[in-house]
Amino acid sequence: MIPLIVVENPKRWPFDMDGVEVVQARSYLVDPRYAEMKRVTVFNVCRRYGYQSVGYYVSLLAAARGHRPLPSVATLQALSMSPVLRLVEGELDELIQRSLAPLQSGSFNLSIYFGKNVAKRYDRLSRALFNQFPAPFLRARFTWEDEHWRLTGIRPIAGLEIPEQHQDFVLQRARDYFARPTRRPRTREARYDMAVLWSEDDPTSPSNTRGIRRLTRAAVRQGIAVELITKDDSGRLGEFDALFLRETTQVNHHTYRFAQRAAAEGLVVMDDPESIVRCSNKVYQAELFQRHGIPAPRTMVVHDGNVTDVAARVGLPCVLKKPDGSFSAGVAKATTQAELEEQLAGLLKESELVVAQEFMPSSFDWRVGVLDGQPLFVCRYHMAPGHWQIIHAAGARTQYGRVEPVALEDVPPRVLEIGVRAARLIGTGLYGVDLKEIDGRVMVMEVNDNPNLDGGYEDGILGDALWDEVVRWFRVRLDRRGGERGEA
Repeated sequence: MIPLIVVENPKRWPFDMDGVEVVQARSYLVDPRYAEMKRVTVFNVCRRYGYQSVGYYVSLLAAARGHRPLPSVATLQALSMSPVLRLVEGELDELIQRSLAPLQSGSFNLSIYFGKNVAKRYDRLSRALFNQFPAPFLRARFTWEDEHWRLTGIRPIAGLEIPEQHQDFVLQRARDYFARPTRRPRTREARYDMAVLWSEDDPTSPSNTRGIRRLTRAAVRQGIAVELITKDDSGRLGEFDALFLRETTQVNHHTYRFAQRAAAEGLVVMDDPESIVRCSNKVYQAELFQRHGIPAPRTMVVHDGNVTDVAARVGLPCVLKKPDGSFSAGVAKATTQAELEEQLAGLLKESELVVAQEFMPSSFDWRVGVLDGQPLFVCRYHMAPGHWQIIHAAGARTQYGRVEPVALEDVPPRVLEIGVRAARLIGTGLYGVDLKEIDGRVMVMEVNDNPNLDGGYEDGILGDALWDEVVRWFRVRLDRRGGERGEA
């Protein structure tokens, strides 16, 4: 990427950085040379960002040209909205109180330079605010009110507002930021950049290391450079063209916030925010399946007022599910009425609604992977040894059932047909549909928006072709968007 620093008056810009062009804002807006440039990141450090100001138009036209503005117009709008500030303050309240606890003054200004402050003890708070409001230079104001630190303002600042004693630090931060090395050498010039949110240390990660390597190679084959990012990198999303979530998604979670921000910034996103909402809640899916005639086990939505009806409507034993549970967490089996009442009492303390479902024992579940409304792969997920679930957490030890990939032509047609039909109700992304086939009945258990794609398992039949299809989904949408950034 080519970095451009855009300011109103380059002569008053206090820093000299090799390899970084400092551009007058007016020139950036009207000089056709800049409009024709490709693969550009615009660091907008103008003094004014108000609606229809010079700074506003720099970020607006950067987006129109396919450049990557920092801050984006979406960030500028968020900075000007008090409700957004209140939401951020609430989300970061614990970090704010902990970071500022030693202070004795009635107010405090925090200067944030590419996500850091000159005092290392404020790094976490600085990074968190940068992730919420990605801009090169920010200044946040906190005030002590009612025995509590409040975030009362945050705004971008220009280079001239940086104190002289901070300038050496800022210069080094800028150099470090612009000089970030790429993860690996590219075999060809990439047309697009894709961020993959993934943690190697996450035991429930939907892709293993081998899978990530295969994904990366497939992306290179199609002109897409992959960079692995973590939950601390949300402020960098504007640097990419696409985002692939390879962490287990939840609504009240950083994965959902990543998806929301990426979609707002115009990235091609998998999983998209709507799919996360639809797949993260089993109450929603129960209603959806019933409405569209998707065969499913006997199911009821349980609340405080109908607890006594569960045994009669779905039978015993039955399975109780917390609406947003995943990886067998928040799922329990009740065999007797006493177990049913005890399990429901615990689950209803955490959620207003709980799903109760007919217990359907089987030696395996079908997993139909669906991409863009078409079957991609199929596996049999066998139950953990001696258990009724695929994953069994026994104390400190977790047992997993065997994964058996199956060729599409060997899958019962009704399993494929129902699996694809259920996935299409959710969207056009990548989904894993879990089904059971018992005594000739095929029933959908749930649709997952973030299915496992592990190297050596789900790709056991297709091999590299599976990863090529996943990357092609991104490539088609990126091309359809109008070419690479910087190309009309």
